[in-house]
Amino acid sequence: MKKNKKSKEWINKQRRDIYVRKSKQEGYRSRAVYKLQEINNKYKIVKNGSLIVDLGAAPGSWSQFVIENFKNCKLLSIDLKKMEPIGNSYQIIGDFNEENSKEQIINYFKEKVDLVMSDMAVNTTGNKNLDSVVTGELSLEALRFSKDQLKPNGIFVSKIFMGSTFNEIVGEAKLTFKEINIFKPPSSRKESKESFIICKKLR
Repeated sequence: MKKNKKSKEWINKQRRDIYVRKSKQEGYRSRAVYKLQEINNKYKIVKNGSLIVDLGAAPGSWSQFVIENFKNCKLLSIDLKKMEPIGNSYQIIGDFNEENSKEQIINYFKEKVDLVMSDMAVNTTGNKNLDSVVTGELSLEALRFSKDQLKPNGIFVSKIFMGSTFNEIVGEAKLTFKEINIFKPPSSRKESKESFIICKKLR
């Protein structure tokens, strides 16, 4: 019963959500697209001709936003789940931390990239503290991945949750990048603990 009740609550919340309705009207795969749009409006992270890696990309709205709004971008999306193709982007089904995936990424670009972006989060367990910790570990792994893959003036953007790993992520980011900003997009749900860390210029 509890599970059915939660499912009904989630469905009702989706129906009331203006960003869910807007994403359907505009043909985007999820409401998450507006988070990237708002981050980009404020911090100008995506430019025409950028080389971009989208970590944990499924269902693909961030990749979709880039491909549909910017010219000549070379984009690679990676996720454990298969997605419907998006324009001329390249897709890897796998774990970005595995050596095989890293080799595919290196071989695809054959140079360092301009932007690594991640809207990754674990499948929620209902335990907010645990979810925050595990998602925090993903953010740290993405941060370390970006350090290896980015150009000197490259940009790293990742979802982070307020919680026990927040200070650790910000601390490591400050050791890795010169410019750090924390931003909660207006389209993030008010009750959500998520924010995004925007890191520029490798040290």
